[in-house]
Amino acid sequence: MARSAAVLLAPGIWRIPTAGRSMINSYALLDDDGSVTLVDCGLKRAPARIVRGLAAIGKSPSDVTRIVLTHAHADHAGGAAELARRTGAPVAAHAADVPYAEAGRVPPADPAVTGARLFARLAGGRFPAVPVARPLADGDLLDVGGGLRVVHTPGHSPGHVSLLHEPTRVLITGDALFNVAGIRWPVKAFCADFRMTQRTAHVLGELDYDVAAFTHGPEITDRARERVRGFLSRLP
Repeated sequence: MARSAAVLLAPGIWRIPTAGRSMINSYALLDDDGSVTLVDCGLKRAPARIVRGLAAIGKSPSDVTRIVLTHAHADHAGGAAELARRTGAPVAAHAADVPYAEAGRVPPADPAVTGARLFARLAGGRFPAVPVARPLADGDLLDVGGGLRVVHTPGHSPGHVSLLHEPTRVLITGDALFNVAGIRWPVKAFCADFRMTQRTAHVLGELDYDVAAFTHGPEITDRARERVRGFLSRLP
């Protein structure tokens, strides 16, 4: 089966795979004026695939007017500097992750997880630094396609955010949850505080949405909220 350069999730919202068919995903959100907001930029080598994804929906880098990062990890922010250069678009990230994005390094690993620091370093602890023009905060409503809500879900990184597009009821979970062979937690060794990740993810079961879109794994379009809540209910 041919790999899709862009996958339509809802009117004006596209998933752009940047590694495999859905192993690492970015998202393109289209506004009525034709402008594009990019959510996440993949690894350092991802911009070429993102540009192909934009072309598949009739867009180009010049249409991108905003870049939003769910968090400052190399597989989400690695391509941000290059895409900011190509598009001229400002970058937004939660205030707690701004220092890491601007330094081009991931937040410290969870000291409670054995081998986390070494594992994170081997997996790529650095990426091209990118200036952040807009620090985000929990509850911010971005003017994207009628309203993109910032939901602070720290733990995977101090400033990790999920994003709820309220008009289309699409939730972008970021790395708060993966959907790789089923819904699961992110890799412990990549989390700044894995227990906090588990504690803060409960908010994803309290929001209203019809589609759960993951930055690792394919989207869930059938009973998405119920399935996420079912997974979260297993917490002790």
